Parts: sequence; structure tokens; C-alpha cells
Amino acid sequence: MQSIHILLIEDNEGDVLLTKELLEDYRIRNTLSVTHDGYETIEFLNQCLKVKNILLPDLILLDINLPRINGMEVLTYLKGNEHLKHIPVFMLSTSATEIDMQGANDRQASGFLTKPLTFDSFTLAIINHTNFYFQLLKNKHGV
Repeated sequence: MQSIHILLIEDNEGDVLLTKELLEDYRIRNTLSVTHDGYETIEFLNQCLKVKNILLPDLILLDINLPRINGMEVLTYLKGNEHLKHIPVFMLSTSATEIDMQGANDRQASGFLTKPLTFDSFTLAIINHTNFYFQLLKNKHGV
């Protein structure tokens, strides 16, 4: 598996550490960038777009409950930006309420994961995402 660039947007340092451990324990090859609130995230992504040698993330893990700018607002920004909307975004929450899941779905999130992340939930999300985009590429190229 090729290394992927993951952007984790999480204000709880304990959840950041748990996610890092999950990625290390299961040897998921990655570069992990971490931002702690919505404003910092938008600044980080704008910097990635301006500086050509800073790689955009391949995958975003976005907590819903963030200070300054919440996760749903960040998701709306991402999906409204021509250069960022292709990046899969998985929403994170400690509780999977119907309102949160519907809001994420309405804003075109790729998935919804309940914290703390487990290997099974994370890998299933990645596998589903990979299979989905593989099908899109196949259809696009007529394979």
C-alpha cells in the first residue's frame, strides 16, 4: 500500500493520540497532519493550495464539534472549493445522532465514523472509499 496523506482535524489531544496509535499499530503507511479547529484547518488547506510543494491530503478525518468553526462548516467549505471537493472526508463524532449523520450526508461527506476510532471501522471506511473511487475510475476510462 502506498503512503497516504491524512489530515486529522481534532481538538481533543487524547483522540489525536489514539488515532496516531491506531495508524502505527496497524502499520497504515501515512503522513499525518493535524489541525485543532476549523479556522486552523482552512488556513492549512489554503497554504497547501498556495505552495506547490505542500501536498493536499488524500483523506480527511473531521471532528464535528470543533472550536471557532465547527466541522459541518468546514465540510461545507471543502465541498464548495473546486480544488478540495474531491478529497474524501470522513466525519468523526462521539455519538452518531441522526441530525449529525444527515448533516454530513447532505454536505457530501464520504462517511461517518464514531469515536474512538477502531481498526475495523477505519479500514472498512478506507476500503469502501477505495472501492468506490476504483469503480468511478473504471467507468470514466471505460475499463
